[in-house]
Amino acid sequence: MIILGIDPGYAIVGWGVIEYSGSKFRTLGYGSIQTPAGMPMIERLERIHIGMNEIIDKYKPEQMAVEELFFNTNSKTAIVVAEARGIILLSARLKGVEIAEYTPLQVKQAVVGYGRAEKKQVITMVTSFLNLPAPPKPDDTADALAIAICHGHSGASKLAQYYNK
Repeated sequence: MIILGIDPGYAIVGWGVIEYSGSKFRTLGYGSIQTPAGMPMIERLERIHIGMNEIIDKYKPEQMAVEELFFNTNSKTAIVVAEARGIILLSARLKGVEIAEYTPLQVKQAVVGYGRAEKKQVITMVTSFLNLPAPPKPDDTADALAIAICHGHSGASKLAQYYNK
């Protein structure tokens, strides 16, 4: 099963692609889609859409795991991140990729074993789980890989359905 993990954003979209087989992970690729500050929002969304299509076309993931949004202060930021997240979800949907969503708490619980873990702990565990030579940069990329790992662990019922077809 090839899983695309996504940490949504409008300045940086973290992404990570892993293969999950026999409860083992293999990293296929990771990085970020970045849009510069000052670029009109519609152009940023277009760049995210194009980047998502390139990633999906290259790695051909069967499932995408994306982090749910959680904001308690800045509603303007929440709106633009939600717009980018909508583009991300639509890109996957149009390519026929199944979508699962996880809260930050679920991701931390699945990767670190503690839902209130610090970002540094998540990065350390991702680096260890995937046997990476160095922590993924930027942090959004590490988060995306954590989301993919979470789906591999937590999405067991979906994976079992896939393999029992």
